[in-house]
Amino acid sequence: MGATAYALFTKNQRQWSAPSLTKQSIALFNERNTQYGFSPDYILPHGSYLINPGHPDHQALEKSRLALLLEMQRCEQLGLKMLNFHPGGHLNLISIEQCLQNVSDSINYVLERTNGVTAVIENTAGQGTNVGYQFDHLSTIIKKVNDKRRVGVCIDTCHAFTSGYNLADALNYEAVWEEFDNKVGFSFLKAIHLNDSKKSMGSYVDRHESINKGFLGPLFFERIMKDVRFNLIPFILETPNPILWEQEIKWLRQISM
Repeated sequence: MGATAYALFTKNQRQWSAPSLTKQSIALFNERNTQYGFSPDYILPHGSYLINPGHPDHQALEKSRLALLLEMQRCEQLGLKMLNFHPGGHLNLISIEQCLQNVSDSINYVLERTNGVTAVIENTAGQGTNVGYQFDHLSTIIKKVNDKRRVGVCIDTCHAFTSGYNLADALNYEAVWEEFDNKVGFSFLKAIHLNDSKKSMGSYVDRHESINKGFLGPLFFERIMKDVRFNLIPFILETPNPILWEQEIKWLRQISM
């Protein structure tokens, strides 16, 4: 496909448990990455969809923390440097502030028990009771993480757009990233999920669309592909049609020149 970065699940993303990684599978994974020129700097594992590190219920929160720890440990075993995950939601049972505190505590829990892997919080579209759809939320979480060397953010462009950040407009594009830098800081930006959006700005709906087939449109992708601030971080496509991935990568590379 011409990709130089990729995402993966280190286990079944819809199950809590997983068989242990074998020495053989770890060795083969690293061998394949070397063979095809993939650096751990540009590999972004995605956490299980079941995990809710901000869960309002104590027992469910502990279950999510243990699951998040398992995924961080698997990344550590594989020699990977990051784990991307959703911050979860309050389920209308606790305040947003308490939910964000739970997320920070969950990150502290897993960082204290692992080495070398950065916890990467993904912004959300704000669908349902999910937190993390405002830059303020991400900033609040990071401020309460003890080891700030090992926490970061992945910005999903579809999520940002549908949560109210108008990346599609040229003037607002700059304003959005200025706000991000002021509230979170580019030093914490570890990756971009590069997706178009099936839904309009401010709809708070998480529906990815193929590149240039949604509301963000080609001018946005031209701007972000030429934006030197993102040169050294992985761009990951989560667009819905695998048949188009090679074509999307080729076009994105062309417009970045």
